[in-house]
Amino acid sequence: MAEQTKLWYLENFNLFEMMDKSKMMELDAITSMQTIKKSQPIYFAEDPSNSIFFLKKGRVKLTRMSPDGKEFIVALINPGDVFGEMSILDIGERTDFATTMDESLICAISKNDFKNFVEKNPKLNLEITKLIGFRMRKYSERIEELVFKDAEQRVISFIYNLATEQGKRIGDEIFLKPFLTHQNIAQLTACSRQTVNSILTELREKGLIDFDRKKLIIHNEAELKKLK
Repeated sequence: MAEQTKLWYLENFNLFEMMDKSKMMELDAITSMQTIKKSQPIYFAEDPSNSIFFLKKGRVKLTRMSPDGKEFIVALINPGDVFGEMSILDIGERTDFATTMDESLICAISKNDFKNFVEKNPKLNLEITKLIGFRMRKYSERIEELVFKDAEQRVISFIYNLATEQGKRIGDEIFLKPFLTHQNIAQLTACSRQTVNSILTELREKGLIDFDRKKLIIHNEAELKKLK
């Protein structure tokens, strides 16, 4: 039953939608699946880069430490996302920390097994190449925002992008659930938690958004976009 469940999860992963049943059975045989509790490490910076991960349930944050010891989030991983994929490029060690934000269901495959599988499936090879290029572009965009935007623009840009990419449109509003803690947003935008709280509260007072610990609602997308 466990193996059938793992195969079902892999088959419903966007990255593998072009694969036929026999190929998926091959992948299933070299993949392991486990549930990891909330706030638990998956890997650490400087760990050997030996595996690639597929997130089916939950959320994962990828973080790095600044020279002065502060933690900042470089990426949020949501269900359907791949992470640890840079190991395909034969990078010797991890450069970030991966930690669960919720209880998470994760499929893992060794770098060498996955590379051998990809080499036999050219379409998948192309998708992986596109994925790595997309991830690198997103990292570059994040760095540009941290360098060239002030705190208010960084926070607004972050919540706007997060909501439009992952939220649900209902009428003229966008609903995002679950939302992040102010501390998480601070780590993602290089601000203090107090600054994030102040900016979000001001946006709520202007009627542009509403939020609580569980959700974010964007009432006026057009006006919010002008501020990012």
